[in-house]
Amino acid sequence: MLLLALDTATPAVTVALHDGTDVVASSSQVDARRHGELLLPAVDRVLAEAGTRLDAVTGVVVGIGPGPYTGLRVGLMTADTFGLALGVPVHGLCTLDGLAYAAGAEGTVEGPFVVATDARRKEVYWARYEDARTRATEPAVDRPAEIADAVAGLPAVGAGALLYPDTFTDARAPEHVSAAALAALAAERLAAGEELPAPRPLYLRRPDAQVPKNYKVVTPK
Repeated sequence: MLLLALDTATPAVTVALHDGTDVVASSSQVDARRHGELLLPAVDRVLAEAGTRLDAVTGVVVGIGPGPYTGLRVGLMTADTFGLALGVPVHGLCTLDGLAYAAGAEGTVEGPFVVATDARRKEVYWARYEDARTRATEPAVDRPAEIADAVAGLPAVGAGALLYPDTFTDARAPEHVSAAALAALAAERLAAGEELPAPRPLYLRRPDAQVPKNYKVVTPK
């Protein structure tokens, strides 16, 4: 097994290789405006660090969000392209699950907790977890004040938690998802015979661009 994992659902552009036992190389850069520019060089860098070639990859893992449309589609389209070119399966994983798994691996959390990422528009993408491997609720997008009762008293990880301390009163690291955590979680689930989600985006809300409702139609007479 040699999994190539990547995620662009948050400001982090993150890539990693996992050999089925451990992460052999990884790269992460935080830049919300340069996903398309940074992703492929990061893949090249990780392959070079691992001393391997792209055609050695046996599977691709991609974070499916939730996340903003523009950034999220960069990772998904790249993963689909690699899968088609290499003839290997492409697996999806919820980005929030990757953050939860990383928090558990780092010893940041133990019992129930919350993961929250920045959804912009003064909202967060979030979910509750029983532990680092078990999500208790479906991912959602809400204003922090609207979910204050649901997350009260729980530790929280992710950039969204750090942005709204009045709601997430016990915010902890990690701030951003890492492809290393996604790869490790995917390898663990695949080894256990679990089926991973399809690589389809979790947008959770409509894109900013909308078709005008009352635009004038001009047709030739």
